[in-house]
Amino acid sequence: MTAAQSLPTVQGCSATSCAYNESSTCHAGAITIAGDNAACGTFVEISFRGGVDRNGVVGACHRAECKYNDKLECTAPSVEIGAGKDVADCLTYEAR
Repeated sequence: MTAAQSLPTVQGCSATSCAYNESSTCHAGAITIAGDNAACGTFVEISFRGGVDRNGVVGACHRAECKYNDKLECTAPSVEIGAGKDVADCLTYEAR
């Protein structure tokens, strides 16, 4: 298991309707990448903002076929989240 300090950060997020997004920065404690399109499983639209006072990190990745996935953990230096096929996809995702 990867130490929390070395988890990749969410470098930028253009999903501005997400409750964890503030000024294009993710403030979720940790996001999960999942779904058919490497979607941000933490994306949520709600009437208020939430999160922590630091950049979010990738806590888990369920896309085992991604070249950055090692035992369901992301090894990319950082990730970008934004509109792909869904409103909030991991734009760093790359198939092996």
